[in-house]
Amino acid sequence: MAKDRLDGKCIVIGGSAGSLKIILYILSHLKQGFSIPIIIVLHRKSDAESTLTDVLNNSTHLKVKEAEDKEQIAPEIVYLAPADYHLLVEREHTFSLDASEKVNFSRPSIDVTFQTAAEAYGSGLIAIILSGANDDGTDGLKSVRKKKGITIAQDPKTASMYVMPQSAINHGLTDHVLPANEIAEFLNRI
Repeated sequence: MAKDRLDGKCIVIGGSAGSLKIILYILSHLKQGFSIPIIIVLHRKSDAESTLTDVLNNSTHLKVKEAEDKEQIAPEIVYLAPADYHLLVEREHTFSLDASEKVNFSRPSIDVTFQTAAEAYGSGLIAIILSGANDDGTDGLKSVRKKKGITIAQDPKTASMYVMPQSAINHGLTDHVLPANEIAEFLNRI
């Protein structure tokens, strides 16, 4: 059942293998004046020196930065989960970084961020699951649905690795199934 209300207060995007291209597309197609904070959780290697923040910054007019422990979530910023930390969203709309064991073989875990963001933002959360090769994100989307947030899965036919979005769809956890260009259009209507 698709939800048409567009009153988002925070957007969380989770992705793994094959999702960077889609994230770059979405960020580059957000309209000027887009002010809702975006949190991106990507599965990535912890030992590699990362220029991911620079790559993302070059694709959007919004400021992109790695989330920091105890940082207040602010509008007009894209936050990237640091490698090798779970990124938790606190009820006061701040971040906590956690180095506890991996969830679904991943740290950062999309499930952890989706679950904590659902608690913090309730029906104001928009959670998007993109391409990936495991089912990280499915449990987190259950929390988002329980709190009446909006859930979106990338159309598996357009994903490099269909497993993550297909898992969400198979569990009946998606309000919308959209290709990348329509995800950007959806966000611009908020």
